[in-house]
Amino acid sequence: MEKDQNTESKIQSNEAEEFKSEELNDDTQSNTSENNKETTETTPEEKILELEDKVARAFAEMENQRRRFEKEREDAFNYGGFAFAKETLNLIDNLERSKQILESDEALKNSEALKKTLEHFDIINKDMVSILSKNGITPLESIGKKLDPNFHQAMMEIDDDQKEPGTIIQEIQKGFMMKDRLLRPSLVGVSKKTENKEEKSEENNENSDIL
Repeated sequence: MEKDQNTESKIQSNEAEEFKSEELNDDTQSNTSENNKETTETTPEEKILELEDKVARAFAEMENQRRRFEKEREDAFNYGGFAFAKETLNLIDNLERSKQILESDEALKNSEALKKTLEHFDIINKDMVSILSKNGITPLESIGKKLDPNFHQAMMEIDDDQKEPGTIIQEIQKGFMMKDRLLRPSLVGVSKKTENKEEKSEENNENSDIL
């Protein structure tokens, strides 16, 4: 009997120790998880700063979109008829070509009919240029100016010692601006110095001697 009582008391003590160890483990795990939560959680100040940053980014994006919309709307208003205006210039070109053909016609030269026809052509041309000008489309003035690749396209070089090389002395086709944008460049002829035939022949002779 005594042995049985001793055995039961030992078993009870072992169970009590196991229960205590389990409680300690549970307490340790709970403390560890609480510590982890404390370390991962952000403070209210950090949350406020994070929200302020998100709001600032959202406002910046909205402002950028508003500016893009305003720019697109302005361009559409100012340059919406760009292609149409460019096509309209063909009418002026055809009118000028027709005038040149009539002026070079031997059968019509010095006739009263030709004179009246050319006068009507000039009136139509002036009216068309005036209408374009009222809509922000203006011709480029090129004669006597230096060649500018942004506005002019050189089609030929013409000997002229009285003008500085690169000066526009002939306008083949008039260029136009649409407000501050180039509608089409002017096709021009520019001056160049006359080549000295004697110097050129001497240069050719020197080159032939070298060969």
